[in-house]
Amino acid sequence: MQTIASIDVGSNAIRLLIGKVEENGQSETLENLRVPVRLGKDTFSSGVISEPNMQETVNAFSMFQKVIHDYGVSQFRAVATSGMREAVNQEILVNRILQATGIQVDVISGQEEARLIHLAVSKAIDLQKHVALLVDIGGGSLEATLSVNGKILFAETYKIGVVRILTQLNQPDKPGIPIEDFVKEFIESPRRKIQKVLQNQQVSLLVGTGGNVEELGELSHELLSHRTNRIIRIEDLDTLIGLMGKLSFEERIQKLGLRPDRADVIVPAAILLKAIAKDANRLEIAIPHTGLKEGVLLDLAEVVTNGAHPSRSEQVRISIQRLGSKYGTDEAHARHVVELSAYIFDQTSSLHKLEPEYRLILEAAAYLHDIGHFISTIDHDQHGYYILTANPIIGLTDAQQAIVANLVRFHRRQLPSPEDTAFHILPQKDRSVVFKLLSILRIADGLDTTRSGRVKRVNIKNDLSAWELDLMGDDDLLVEKWAAGKRKNLFCELFGVSLEIKKSSD
Repeated sequence: MQTIASIDVGSNAIRLLIGKVEENGQSETLENLRVPVRLGKDTFSSGVISEPNMQETVNAFSMFQKVIHDYGVSQFRAVATSGMREAVNQEILVNRILQATGIQVDVISGQEEARLIHLAVSKAIDLQKHVALLVDIGGGSLEATLSVNGKILFAETYKIGVVRILTQLNQPDKPGIPIEDFVKEFIESPRRKIQKVLQNQQVSLLVGTGGNVEELGELSHELLSHRTNRIIRIEDLDTLIGLMGKLSFEERIQKLGLRPDRADVIVPAAILLKAIAKDANRLEIAIPHTGLKEGVLLDLAEVVTNGAHPSRSEQVRISIQRLGSKYGTDEAHARHVVELSAYIFDQTSSLHKLEPEYRLILEAAAYLHDIGHFISTIDHDQHGYYILTANPIIGLTDAQQAIVANLVRFHRRQLPSPEDTAFHILPQKDRSVVFKLLSILRIADGLDTTRSGRVKRVNIKNDLSAWELDLMGDDDLLVEKWAAGKRKNLFCELFGVSLEIKKSSD
């Protein structure tokens, strides 16, 4: 049994969740804390987090650090979303938290946020046999995730969170605009995008997450006498919007029992949810009462119990296959290069000394290395790089995706030079990873240069600095040996070894 924790730095509040994880993966919540710090009010008005809010955030983390210590937490992860992600001075705040508490905050992408929320929802609701639309209404953003049979097919983030809406609505150039009209204008872009992705698919389940959605479920249960707070209907939202619209900010606190940091944002949240439900043609919304902090905890629990992220790896594979299909990748060649790359990665671990997580990154690059052919065969490596900077791979962090994009960019003849800004802005550690994985990818790609899959597997042996790559497969494999031999130079120079490539006699 281990005790783990997650911290969610949102646009409207900072939350701590502590849980106990058994060996079988089952978890139990021990502590659930929330500190109201509205980072989004600063970020969405000026782009800079103010000194008072920075100090409040550090104070919250100092308190959380003490609670984490008192519970004997063995592992934890802190993530931040749009309120910090879009702030010009995010690095300053991240560093101040680290200096004061020793806690490193990961500022995650909208796609990673959506993946973690989907993970939490999938544990609370059976998403199998459903075309499910998951909508997380946060302070700074709205995450829309399309899940089919429990797997993410689409995830996108939109800058239409409720704190952002109120902040912009209160700007001097927007006097007297009705909030419902303003929200409708905000939601037009995601509405069109979601409809385009859905095409002819009918949403069979609409799921709403986020503190405001949960509060709407509570209000429906208490004020409208519904038997559960886990479902809310469109007609209930209409009733609540009308009721809350007649009350002042103070009256919502006094009569409805809302917290001050909830009383102002609850109305735009209800309007957003209603508009999305109408677009999805659903009369009711399921409310699982789970979200980002639970998803982070579950993700961490997978590592504690399995030593890996099986659900994340599966989601990455689904995402790269979908991306490859979208851009017409030669699937047989892509899969074969993935397989050969994995063989070489596993058998040369004593050379590259990379953690197992980099095997998944290599797999993504191997599958997508030729994706640029969709634009043009000439310079397809460069086109592939641009495609991968514009299309997120769900399950990878921004840093990991940058490694994949650089692997695709340099998988052919050219190596990074001082003029290649995209490579040189990577941290030194990631640049080293790119070179190591690139040395493997180039050989694996060469081994299927005929795109016939004739090399079935490889076996690597070594005697000190002399390495031997034995190829097992059909015919004499002369073309494959020649192509891989042309691409082995980086491997040899990088690791300071010789590499003989030959057809196995076995």
